[in-house]
Amino acid sequence: MDNIKPSVALVDDHVMLRAGLANIIRSFEHDVLFEADNGKQCMDQLEAGLIPSIVLLDINMPQMDGYATALCIKQRFPQVKVLALSMYDSENSIIRMLRNGARGYILKDSDPAELHAALLDIQEKGYYYSEMINARLIRLVNDLDNPEGTLNQMISITLSEREIEFLRLTCTELSYKEIADKMGVSPRTVDGYRDILFEKLSLKTRVGLVLYAIRTGLVMVG
Repeated sequence: MDNIKPSVALVDDHVMLRAGLANIIRSFEHDVLFEADNGKQCMDQLEAGLIPSIVLLDINMPQMDGYATALCIKQRFPQVKVLALSMYDSENSIIRMLRNGARGYILKDSDPAELHAALLDIQEKGYYYSEMINARLIRLVNDLDNPEGTLNQMISITLSEREIEFLRLTCTELSYKEIADKMGVSPRTVDGYRDILFEKLSLKTRVGLVLYAIRTGLVMVG
């Protein structure tokens, strides 16, 4: 296990909150490499050569929000892991951040002990999961040690064309009713597709379906 303490960058436009987080993180004996008000400032620091282990990234920020910043980090600095920080626990927010490369998702009102656990997990395992996100699925998306074996196992599950179509639409921001309209079927039929996929894939949430679709290549990240 890698016991090296992570260096952390804080990206949040709320200065007082950021200062509090910096103090908490330093109390864990982790280095705070830099702080930034928004995604653009964060990218400027990265481009200047300040490369942290982890970026603790707010979602709602001016100039460049967390969604765009996470994707940019994934594309330009793939060695940097992103831990999303948000006030929102909506499925859409979680899905968008995970699709854009975040390795975990934590709420701003979480206990400091959870933040500490999240930083250590991301540093040592490459991902962090909470009650919001299924551990096995996060690992499938972000653990790059042996992707092919897991991928082949997942692809071996047989899905019908309509189930695949539904799964791809689930990865958008459409509601289930809007997905039904787009597929030209009733909401009850869509509920049926969802329940069948939950059973076939041993999943329980829409987030889980999205992570499955990302990992198997049914949808492209970014």
